[in-house]
Amino acid sequence: MMASTSSRREFWGLGAAGMATTGCNRVGQADLAVKGGKSVVAVVKAASYSDDLVSRILEGIRECGLDVKGKNVLLKPNLVEFDRNTAINTDVAVVAAAWDAFRSLGAHVQIGEGPGHRRDALGIAEEAGYRSGLSQFESNFVDLNRDDVTRVAKFAHHKEIYLPNSALSADLVVSLAKMKTHHWAGATLSMKNFFGLVPGSVYGWPKNFLHMTQIPTSIIELNRIFRKTFAIVDGIVGMEGNGPIQGTPKKAGVLVMGSDNVAVDATCCRIMGINPMKVEYIVGAQHLGIADESRIEQRGETIPSVQTNFELIKEFAHLRV
Repeated sequence: MMASTSSRREFWGLGAAGMATTGCNRVGQADLAVKGGKSVVAVVKAASYSDDLVSRILEGIRECGLDVKGKNVLLKPNLVEFDRNTAINTDVAVVAAAWDAFRSLGAHVQIGEGPGHRRDALGIAEEAGYRSGLSQFESNFVDLNRDDVTRVAKFAHHKEIYLPNSALSADLVVSLAKMKTHHWAGATLSMKNFFGLVPGSVYGWPKNFLHMTQIPTSIIELNRIFRKTFAIVDGIVGMEGNGPIQGTPKKAGVLVMGSDNVAVDATCCRIMGINPMKVEYIVGAQHLGIADESRIEQRGETIPSVQTNFELIKEFAHLRV
């Protein structure tokens, strides 16, 4: 059975009463980079899901200087729909490898997701192979659509937003995103993946609250609220064309990692042959992180060595580099 509310609070050592209702007020590496430094982004090759992904994720974590010993870490994969003929979700092999990697570094780890289309999170987790491919999955998974929530003041032009306690109380939220094009946003990567942090039990399915607020604005606001983050983008096999659900699998053979989601997404766009300075939410989020290539310290593989142009629908053809 999924962990109960009381056990989740015990796991994190924090209930709703311990969280400020005016926002997380968290400072992360990206905040420091915005003040004049550089953001580190690691690009690590991974030819297939059968590779030693634990070692590759640990390599990226080391390159980014991330210390998680004793921290409460929430792994937030991209779990949307399931179609065995394409590549919609963060592959279970990447989630399992991240689970093992963060635990080996001394972190306390949970997995949480709030699918935007499907009300039965455990049902889609089973279809995507999460329940069979992740040891003790159900006892360590929280459905963020149905988690206890806390009011956070101000979300764009709204007075408030209610967000799941398991995400708000985490020391680190890891965006385990999928490298995909998107028919409304151009690209969906680590920043857009935070849509799954918005509870469907409050805002419904498919979370039209975020669409009515406007997708770029909602992406920016969620990344403003959640500042202590780390991104691991699954680009081993991504999706091109009419993503994030109806596109075509596209092999890029990379994992892209970093503590600055803006820098990670800008780097992913460059790998995909997309100009990030033409992607509305990346341009609008430059007060939260670094998009300028000259201020991103690239580690691991170079962008030219892994660049793989992703097909774009005609409405976003102008994003091409």
